[in-house]
Amino acid sequence: MIPVVDGHNDALLRVWRNGGSLRDRGDDGCLDLPRMREGGIAAGFFAIFVPADDEDAADPRSLVVPTADGYEVPMEPPLPFERAARVADELASIAERDLFLVRTVAELERCLDGEEIGAILHFEGAEPVEPGLGNLEAWVERGLRSVGIVWSRPNAFGHGVPFRFPGTPDTGPGLTPAGRELVRACNELGVMLDVAHLNEAGFFDVALLSSAPLVATHCGVHALCPIPRSLTDAQLDAIRNSDGLVGVVFDSAMTRADADLRSDTPLDVVIGHIEYVAERIGIGHVALGSDFDGCTPPQALDDATKVPALLDALAARGWSDDDLRALGHRNWLRVLAATWR
Repeated sequence: MIPVVDGHNDALLRVWRNGGSLRDRGDDGCLDLPRMREGGIAAGFFAIFVPADDEDAADPRSLVVPTADGYEVPMEPPLPFERAARVADELASIAERDLFLVRTVAELERCLDGEEIGAILHFEGAEPVEPGLGNLEAWVERGLRSVGIVWSRPNAFGHGVPFRFPGTPDTGPGLTPAGRELVRACNELGVMLDVAHLNEAGFFDVALLSSAPLVATHCGVHALCPIPRSLTDAQLDAIRNSDGLVGVVFDSAMTRADADLRSDTPLDVVIGHIEYVAERIGIGHVALGSDFDGCTPPQALDDATKVPALLDALAARGWSDDDLRALGHRNWLRVLAATWR
């Protein structure tokens, strides 16, 4: 089985809301350590995402507002730092309790060799970082190795895109001054920057400012699913030019041409995004970014045990073993070796 590094999951948030442990095989959600092992996921980016409140997340369909040609979801207001700091600490504590935190490429290679199941600690939205960056180094010491500058709401550092269909990522201004300083600080500290959820102007600010490869951990292709969360061809080209990568998301609403939340979405829809990225910018720049526990994937990919079925389907379409190893983990190794200190 080809080992996989997965670019994004929200399993920490699920455990924070519902209780339990990621060390135990569960019957809810998509991902835990036993299911990762069964599915060949050697390591993954575990998101610290701070929701607006402590209640269970609403059904995404209940938030949708119909428009003349599609739909939109009202954007959340900025999150107070005090809440972000508290909840981020609680989520990180779950990770420290249940997971082996990967801090170096050597540790990631141990996971790929089967010695551990690894977790790369990731902020999905930089709200837990003080706007003056005073606590960033402390988070790095704690194990933070990846920062998504925004989620789909504004914060002190930049502007997230809305959930809307149809739409483009050209939705507002670029990074704030604090966001520019965050990019520089992450480069200096060897922390990966994630441009998922960032609007187009902010994306190209990162492209100009950052000395590291550009990474979109869990995104689709705008040409196939025209929503603001998807990457345009110009963004894909910039990622290639930086020697970065795209973790292709499994979410039906970010991969289907009609952006509908449907679990009966064919597996070929996700494969279409993988192959588009590979053909546009090269197999060396595509990876997997499931968004397990944070999305509605196709039934054929609805938990971590089913990832081998995706690789098998690609092999049946002519992907070689070397191609699949690049997709599964080698591209991540290259990018992280060029980014982490």
